[in-house]
Amino acid sequence: MNGKVLVFDSGMGGLTVARELRALAPSLTVDYAADSGFFPYGDKSDEALRDRLPRVAAALCAQVQPDVFVIACNTASTLALDVVRKGLKIPVVGTVPAIKPAAKLTRTGTIGLLATPGTVRRAYTAQLIEDFAQDVRVIMHGSVDLVRMAEQIAAGDPVALEAFRAAQAPLFEAEGGEAIDTVVLACTHFPLIRGELAATVPRPVTFIDSGEAIARQTLRVLPENAAPTGSSGRLWLTNAPGQNQRLVEVGRRFGFAHVNALQI
Repeated sequence: MNGKVLVFDSGMGGLTVARELRALAPSLTVDYAADSGFFPYGDKSDEALRDRLPRVAAALCAQVQPDVFVIACNTASTLALDVVRKGLKIPVVGTVPAIKPAAKLTRTGTIGLLATPGTVRRAYTAQLIEDFAQDVRVIMHGSVDLVRMAEQIAAGDPVALEAFRAAQAPLFEAEGGEAIDTVVLACTHFPLIRGELAATVPRPVTFIDSGEAIARQTLRVLPENAAPTGSSGRLWLTNAPGQNQRLVEVGRRFGFAHVNALQI
């Protein structure tokens, strides 16, 4: 499959989506961009993100010239997907929390949503629940700590299992939380720590994320006339690579060895 896709996130989380894309279409050129100069998004104000995201997307796409732009970030997608789409002349694929499949999968009628605080509070998420999960109970918990812990684990830094237990405990300790049997990982960082989360839940649950679904949608909207690029995937950062050695190293592990800085 020909063409170039640019996968974008605030940090490392979208690398899980890039991995899914490469698995489905090995001949596709996949570049990866991290807004490292503004990480993490989960604790930024809506106003700041609405101002920044269209500018970052436009600058990256002007430089990279992708055929499809993938916002592999729930926080960014739930806030600014429409405005980014309006500013670009190529297909833009967003990240939607996997609430619909989780609602179909649950046996107890109660699902958990593990996300960033921004995704939890957004009207976009509430609308997804209204549209696809009216018949089930949805319990939500937002955590910025889990994003940082995911980046530490991806970089090979040790994190005590007890930290994962404590970070996700509020989800199960909430009213009705004892009935949760399915948990939506509504942040692309969280598949990086699926094993740690599974090892520290109070009882067995099914974890579900949207990585493969995003990859399949990307391939569906890829223009049929997309040309082969002949280039290998590159890593783009919005501040100096020297300030992001951990991200650069993890990018290399995911196959992004050529690092470029783009000042926003």
